[in-house]
Amino acid sequence: MDSIRKVVRFVAIANLSYFCVEFFFAQKIGSVSLFADSIDFLEDASTNILIFIAIGWSLAARARLSKFLALLLLVPAISLVIGTIYEINNPSAPDAISLTAVGFGALVVNSVCALLLVKFRSAKQSLVLAAYLSARNDALANIAIIIAGVVTMFWVSAIPDLVVGVSIGFLNADAALKVWKSSNINSTKPA
Repeated sequence: MDSIRKVVRFVAIANLSYFCVEFFFAQKIGSVSLFADSIDFLEDASTNILIFIAIGWSLAARARLSKFLALLLLVPAISLVIGTIYEINNPSAPDAISLTAVGFGALVVNSVCALLLVKFRSAKQSLVLAAYLSARNDALANIAIIIAGVVTMFWVSAIPDLVVGVSIGFLNADAALKVWKSSNINSTKPA
């Protein structure tokens, strides 16, 4: 149990730290995908802090928290809708090199977090599963951000950034559904 807590604490700190980096650059270069991903880093930090606190809770309490975490996974999707509407009304291509570099940094952070969490994803069912799915999905999103940055180097347009931003929203919605279903299964198991 202590090793799970240490990993979850590390993941929370890593996510909170990279939220600051990514949010700064999202604002600086006007990137919808970095903005959505930065909010996702903040959500992941919050999720892992809650998991750290709840690891010793009863099965029923963890199942209730899992339902809350499933709803929390939708926060980046909501912020994405707002950012996308703004970008459609004010289209501008983000700086491609910054987009690619920040996306690569995010990929490193999320890959390390996913690798640390993968061995614990079934230990506390939906709680650590939520953290693992977030890190895994975020790593996939970061690859897409890097690709959008490379495409923008050759085609100066806001479209690659917008497409990736929308994709990040879909990934988070899928993870939220998986965590919600997992919490329903775990809440029906006997204590």
